[in-house]
Parts: sequence; C-alpha cells; structure tokens
Amino acid sequence: MTVIVVANPKGGVGKSTLSTNLAGYFAAQGEWVALADLDRQQSSHAWLDLRPATLPAIESWQVDLDNPAKPPKGLEHAVIDTPAGLHGNRLQAIIELADKVIVPLQPSMFDILATQDFLNRLAKEKAVRKGAIQVGVVGMRVDARTRSAEQLQRFVEGLELPVLGYLRDTQNYVQLAAHGLTLWDVAKSRVEKDLDQWQSIIGWMDGKPADK
Repeated sequence: MTVIVVANPKGGVGKSTLSTNLAGYFAAQGEWVALADLDRQQSSHAWLDLRPATLPAIESWQVDLDNPAKPPKGLEHAVIDTPAGLHGNRLQAIIELADKVIVPLQPSMFDILATQDFLNRLAKEKAVRKGAIQVGVVGMRVDARTRSAEQLQRFVEGLELPVLGYLRDTQNYVQLAAHGLTLWDVAKSRVEKDLDQWQSIIGWMDGKPADK
C-alpha cells in the first residue's frame, strides 16, 4: 500500500485538485483507493459526494488529525488532502504516515516564499534524506515555457527536490470537479493536453525516478 500526502501550508495552491485527480487515476486503473480530507471545509469529500456511482469507486477515509491511524488494511493507495496552515505535531504525524509527499506550488515569488520553510523542513526530514519518504513538487497553473517556471525550477533545485511536472491553468479541472469527475473519467480527446502533463507525475508515483 502507498500513502500519498498532498501538502502545502499555504492555501489556494491546488491541493484538492491534485488529491482528487490522483485518487481518480488510481481508481481508473482498477485499484482500491481511499481519499482522506483533513480540511474543515471538506472540499474533497464533498467532491466524492458528487461522484457518479457508475464511475470507478473512491472510498472516503476519515482521519483524526490529533490521532491519525494507518489506512484500512487491503487498500492499494490512500491519498491525504491536507488543509492550509497544517504545522507542528499535527503535520509531523501526517508526514509519518506517508510514503510519498507531493507539494503543489504556484510559481510566484509570494507562493515560493510562503512555502520555503515547509520545503526546507521536508528536505531535512530524516526519512526523506534516507529515501524512506519521497518528496516531489508539482507546479500548478503554470506554463512550463515561462520565466516563472524557470524560477520555480531553480528554487526547488536548491533544495534537491524534484519538480514532478507542471499543470496548466485550465477550466477543465474546475468543470470536471463540479460533477465529481477527474481527467480519467471523460473522453481522452477532451483532456489530452492535461493527461500529457500528468505522465511524469504518474511515472514518479509508479516508482520511476524524477529529474532534479
């Protein structure tokens, strides 16, 4: 079983978008996956309520922030969507559950600065340094050809963490989420550009090394 934590203490960076689409990918592969939502707003779990019963199933996993427990036995994947402002002992407890941590980050200097301490802390975690927990960054709402993307790449390289990929700014995610859908629940031709951008992220999830 693999536990993926999607985390960034800053709000509005795309954690729920990443979490729901990750869970949707695993479900589309026929794997048993559960989605945990630690945010008080419960956006990801509300999204699950919208998901048509005819689509590949994604289970809801309830996690107590003050006493987190391992996922139910038999799960192949668990995705944890974390809230803004998560820090201290609660953050530490969630990170200890993880096999992989994905940090969504927008390529503005304000977002980078707001996330810098968190990424520094992750990079220094003993389990990360020893490779027991893998950490990667995903650039959100960004064109990989822009200076902003280059700026993000340089910043993350300094931490020796890989950029797993860049997801463009598109209404596809918004429109699909409104119906409980992911990229893998609609015709490929409708979201082909977005699926292409996910290939490097999926490769890393499947154990392929990411470029640093």
